[in-house]
Amino acid sequence: MTEFETRNILSQEELAHLGEGTVAYLREFDSAELKERFPDAPEMAPGTRLWAVFAANGTPILLADAQASALAGAMQNDLTPVSVH
Repeated sequence: MTEFETRNILSQEELAHLGEGTVAYLREFDSAELKERFPDAPEMAPGTRLWAVFAANGTPILLADAQASALAGAMQNDLTPVSVH
């Protein structure tokens, strides 16, 4: 490290809370994964494609049938959406 470099070192706890309350992750998945991610969700036809919004810590926030709806839901909750691939 040179005299001009600075380092920001986060603890594991700080890293775990990074983005909390400000960032939401959008992810597309198949209805086969639905119960794993949203245990209280109703049964859906196999092969149904869904979009979910998750908090920065991975907590599910909402479920949608279209990317645009998931994006709108994140923005309505004042969260900056990012896509996870």
